[in-house]
Amino acid sequence: MRVAIGSDHAGFALKGELCTLLDELRIEYRDFGTFGPEPVDYPDLIAPVARAVRDGDFDLGVVLGGSGTGEAIVANKVRGVRCVEAADPVTARLGREHNDANVLSMGARIVGSEVARACLRAFLDGEFQGGRHAPRVEKIHRVEAEEAR
Repeated sequence: MRVAIGSDHAGFALKGELCTLLDELRIEYRDFGTFGPEPVDYPDLIAPVARAVRDGDFDLGVVLGGSGTGEAIVANKVRGVRCVEAADPVTARLGREHNDANVLSMGARIVGSEVARACLRAFLDGEFQGGRHAPRVEKIHRVEAEEAR
């Protein structure tokens, strides 16, 4: 498994903690930045993560900011990305299992490092269940295709 991870300045410290977790789990990842606490515009860091997942260079993505909301919005603007914003492990897991989410967004001002670690573990461990959820995800794809016209 390969993971793309990126954050703005508000998510910078939490990103470091999650990269440590990925190291502990021996999961290959690429840090797309930011690489310091200086203010940056989150779309500049989040869109490349989402595009890398869309393009198949990475299996999953993780995006972080102050609230996680703007980051989720940006990621979800990239065709083929289904980003779940989570502040608890159940939401992170269900995003994968029910919505085939391929990007996880979290807010460093919302969750602490232990909750964020639990969310990331749940997201990584989750697998799309298909079944009754597959037609719904297919409808998401159709909406996306219609909007692209």
